Amino acid sequence: MSPWPAAVAAEPKTLHMLLDADARLAAAAGGVARFLADEAGLETGALARLQLAVVDACKEDFKHLSGNHAHLDVAFTRFSDRLEVSLSYQDEKRPTATPQASESSTAQKGNIKGNSTAFPGVDRIQYETHGKEIITRLTKYFA
Repeated sequence: MSPWPAAVAAEPKTLHMLLDADARLAAAAGGVARFLADEAGLETGALARLQLAVVDACKEDFKHLSGNHAHLDVAFTRFSDRLEVSLSYQDEKRPTATPQASESSTAQKGNIKGNSTAFPGVDRIQYETHGKEIITRLTKYFA
């Protein structure tokens, strides 16, 4: 055994995906989240719940895609203690307004974003708007 602590990346690792509204692509995004969390040592049950939460969040946001901005931008950022998955899209119907943010500090079942339910595989859900950009950020802590 080495007397030195295990090497940990000082910089976060980020991957980006640009998705059309297709359930198969949502499944791919869920697979990426599962892979990144698996590498961090998350247990199997938590991996499956995280994967399902990302797939469900993609499918929920797919319902809002339209017009020239019919793509969902998904960014996966792995930090030493957590994985953040940010989903964003342009809402052409939304009037340009000042940035807003809201947060569900714990992911519990309930109504969030209209008829959708919270995503039980994550620890925190945040919603933000920046002009016409809508952002959903899912966070899963490793420890």
